Amino acid sequence: MRTDFFARLDREPEPPKIETPRMSRHRIALFGGTLAFYLAIVVAVLMSSWLVALDWKVMLFRPYQQWPEIHAALDYYVVLGQRGPTAVMVACWLGWRSWRQHTLRPLLTLGASLLLLNLTVGAVKIGLGRLGPHYATRIGSAELFAGGDIFPSGHTANAVVTWGILAYLAATPRARRYLSAMSAIVSLGVGLTTVYLGTHWLSDVLLGWAAGLLILLGLPWVEPLITRAEDWIFAARARLGAPGSRPAAPVPAADAPAPVPAAQPPVQPPAEEPAAQSPARGQAGRPPAVNGRPRPHPAPATAHAVRSERSPVTPAGSRRPPHADRAPRGGTAPARPVAGG
Repeated sequence: MRTDFFARLDREPEPPKIETPRMSRHRIALFGGTLAFYLAIVVAVLMSSWLVALDWKVMLFRPYQQWPEIHAALDYYVVLGQRGPTAVMVACWLGWRSWRQHTLRPLLTLGASLLLLNLTVGAVKIGLGRLGPHYATRIGSAELFAGGDIFPSGHTANAVVTWGILAYLAATPRARRYLSAMSAIVSLGVGLTTVYLGTHWLSDVLLGWAAGLLILLGLPWVEPLITRAEDWIFAARARLGAPGSRPAAPVPAADAPAPVPAAQPPVQPPAEEPAAQSPARGQAGRPPAVNGRPRPHPAPATAHAVRSERSPVTPAGSRRPPHADRAPRGGTAPARPVAGG
């Protein structure tokens, strides 16, 4: 029995129809508004505007000193925004859904979203090089192009994408509403927790929310690539052969000897009318036995019998019925009745 992951996917001839989100006008409008908000945050930080001054005010307020009793709990809560643990948890859930729905789309969608997250957020982090609050050097400065990697907040963007993908892949509108609310609460809490702990500026969190939301809103544009990737995986699996299938018969080498066919039993001749066996043939026609086994007839020394007259010889003797008018070999012929006597 096959126990591989693809064996479950082969149980039905066609996977069930799963509704794929499309890039509607409403979604395009949300994507455009979020992109404008994203660019506005970047420009405000580049110009060291009022947003940078707000960052410094929140940092100097030091929330972790104002409410130290919740510090330990929030240290654990912020793990919900770390990429490694959250990706493993969500991948386990989506892997089970792929097994139940006979499709690889949930896992491929998660992989595509995390890849886009690493490319887009990582590029902006390295390009702007902003330092975090704990490494700031001058009050009121935006701390850009200083070799940092804090802007935008990776924890916040990862929380938006990782938990929001569950709502994106929801099978029913009701489940999508509940999962959207849950992912929004989790990502909002993770972003504010990083501000409380002093690891991110407030503008980092705002840009992280926008970066994660842009990836979720733009995923319908990536759906054709996900479909082609799924088709390519199944096609490659078909070329390599399904695991658990019966192996092909080995091909003998060119110099290997040909197998000897098994001996076939002698063909039984058509039954003839039984004739009375002469006493002479029964005594003289059968060769003496050696060690309890009958000895085959010796070949004639002078002349060869015609092929049609030969009969197969077995340990029990000849199978051809005796003829009353033919004398046995090595014996005396019986007397024939005289005609007219």
